[in-house]
Amino acid sequence: MSAPVVPAPPAPASPAPGPHSRAPLVSAKGVSRAYPIRRGLFARTAWLRAVDRVDLDVFPGEVVGVVGESGCGKSTLGRLLLGLARPTGGEVSFAGEPLSARSGAAKRALRSRMQVVFQDPFSSLDPRRSVGAQIADGLRIHQVVPNAEIKAEVARLLALVGLDPAAAARKPHEYSGGQRQRIAIARALATRPDFIVADEPVSALDASIQAQVVNLLADLRAELKLALVFISHDLHVVRHLSDRIAVMYLGRIVEEGPAGDVFSRPAHPYTRALIEATPSMTARATEPPLAGELPDPVQPPSGCTFRTRCPLAEARCAQAEPPLSPVGDKRRAACIKPLTGL
Repeated sequence: MSAPVVPAPPAPASPAPGPHSRAPLVSAKGVSRAYPIRRGLFARTAWLRAVDRVDLDVFPGEVVGVVGESGCGKSTLGRLLLGLARPTGGEVSFAGEPLSARSGAAKRALRSRMQVVFQDPFSSLDPRRSVGAQIADGLRIHQVVPNAEIKAEVARLLALVGLDPAAAARKPHEYSGGQRQRIAIARALATRPDFIVADEPVSALDASIQAQVVNLLADLRAELKLALVFISHDLHVVRHLSDRIAVMYLGRIVEEGPAGDVFSRPAHPYTRALIEATPSMTARATEPPLAGELPDPVQPPSGCTFRTRCPLAEARCAQAEPPLSPVGDKRRAACIKPLTGL
């Protein structure tokens, strides 16, 4: 069964605003991912578009925060950027070359440059194997260091994430959640990647530990010059860590721009609703609270998919889907009437 043909966007998306002296390290152009599902009495096939025609560039050394409600497609987008899921439309490129063009040894070499840190550090680590053995896997498979130096490199990586090198001999269950996530980060760093996707890496941790892990990621990013896509629903965490923000709604990016600008002067009504729903991020709500649940992603509303929940929606919002267009000098928003005050 083949996926549906993904239609072209209503208008060509503009490139990400802002001056960049280098080419993007990771680039998604019109990327979509649809999943077949069975519905109804006769089990007809319908298509759920988890990610729908997304354009996103990630530059070397940059942290891009991806935010939005549960089910908006954040994690699927992360998997597409890493090549862990194949797009049903569009293309993802790494260092200027499409991921689909790589195979065999070239694809294996690329794996060493792209890594992931998952949400739950307990389930992402093998409870039967020692911490050191799991970190050493990447070193050995990708021949990062000679075999005689693997033990020393494991110790160095553990120290880099703030753990005693003696941790190498122990099993994951002997550590707290925050320590396990540090181990998972050390494992991701073992191949000396250029790009990491951190998929809700602190949501499973206690609040007192979250800040420690976020500060660790910030320090590692600065020290190792990593490009990082940080996926989270916690706006406080994303604001602290990110250079740029991409706000997702129902599989699409509805706003993108520098973190400070997005949080201080949101251009899309959905972004403003997220901020005003977060305690202490705003002094008071200036618009009615966001009502209702996410629409059915299999049968999304016509036109602007946010219009059924938007307090500012007009009749024309149902007529055409707004493209992600420039708003001011540094931002893009998918709204026919972006918020004023930019």
